[in-house]
Amino acid sequence: MGHDLKLQTLTQDRPPSVTDVVYGQLYDSIVGLHMPPGTKMSEADVAKKLGVSRQPVRDAFYRLSQQGFLLIRPQRATVVTKISTAAVHKARFIRTALELETTCTAMKKATPADIARLEDNLEKQKSAISDENRERFHELDDAFHAQLCAIAGHPEVWTLIKDNKAHMDRVRYLSLDREGSQIAFDEHVEILKAMKSKDKNHVIELMRAHLNRIAKSINTIHAAHTEFFEEDDHEN
Repeated sequence: MGHDLKLQTLTQDRPPSVTDVVYGQLYDSIVGLHMPPGTKMSEADVAKKLGVSRQPVRDAFYRLSQQGFLLIRPQRATVVTKISTAAVHKARFIRTALELETTCTAMKKATPADIARLEDNLEKQKSAISDENRERFHELDDAFHAQLCAIAGHPEVWTLIKDNKAHMDRVRYLSLDREGSQIAFDEHVEILKAMKSKDKNHVIELMRAHLNRIAKSINTIHAAHTEFFEEDDHEN
């Protein structure tokens, strides 16, 4: 595997299980394309790298296979699946439905302090673009949308969105070059501006366009990275 895995210790009121931590490490590596489609791995190899037994790795593999990220083949290496455009479009539909509602609610409930935190996030996004730090921008992008859910009073919705948008994220990582990041940043700026103006219709229009951009660009991304996509999965 090309990406070095490290077992992270997370401090929470209820610490995650070893399986949770292994799953999180593999999930981030797959979604972030450190383990691109076609990467082969084994329970024994991952367990050795992370210094854990094989059982939590086996459980993490199963969870990832249920999400469509791993193909587990008995007596053969487990493989990171290729990107399915159908799964990407399904994820986009679910995310759009959830975020349009939460963003409108956040617009109504946002306090000056909430707006200030969103503006601070945007400043950090701008710095990440200047530094050409794609992973940092991706984190801040997610944080911006997670903050909208929290402001709306429904932080749990971000968990639902995150669970459903992972197939989108692999495509996002392929598209988040400097130009792609700049476009996403500019759209975030306009969304916040519309929220501050309490213009609900414009907020909906901007957020829908922002989340649907991946549907417009996936053909181009597919053509540039055909090896990452399922065969005969291209949508015209």
